[in-house]
Amino acid sequence: MSRFPVHTIDSAPPAARGSLEGAQQAFGFVPNLLGVLAAAPSALAAYLRVSTALTVSSLSAIEQQVVLLAVSAEHECEYCMSAHSAIAASVEMPPEMLDALRHGQPLPDARLETLRQTTEAMVKARGWLTQDQVDQFLAAGFTPPQLLEVIVGVAQKTISNYTNHLAATPLDPQFAAFEWRRDAPVSTR
Repeated sequence: MSRFPVHTIDSAPPAARGSLEGAQQAFGFVPNLLGVLAAAPSALAAYLRVSTALTVSSLSAIEQQVVLLAVSAEHECEYCMSAHSAIAASVEMPPEMLDALRHGQPLPDARLETLRQTTEAMVKARGWLTQDQVDQFLAAGFTPPQLLEVIVGVAQKTISNYTNHLAATPLDPQFAAFEWRRDAPVSTR
């Protein structure tokens, strides 16, 4: 049960209704996260703007999901790990890669593993990457602008992960097949 209201289009503040209607059209339902954020239309708008910015980045759909899942795993966000697992599957992330992200294991693709490690380091160090970490990211074939795009993903997931922690956002039935629990056994790296 959510500690915050989960708004519908009808119950949301007027300034948030258009965004929720857009979500309904895009997804076929209003995700509970957006229903929670709707209580503060500025928070909902910020989240949606950052989310849109990442989708038009130079990172591929799978790379975007690696970033979003790595941040959510580091923040132990059950809602976002579940939701982004479903999204990762929908963008055809290989099942072994998704499984590795969900279980805290190295990715089978070296380039994407570097992306995951860099994202995780970014979160842990609050942006203070070492020169070696930056060099490793660039040596994997990523660019400096893409490192800035990783920050966009960190910002997006920080908004949603922290919101879900505060609100105890209930998982949508649409994501239930990908439910993830932070207390589930996780292998060590």
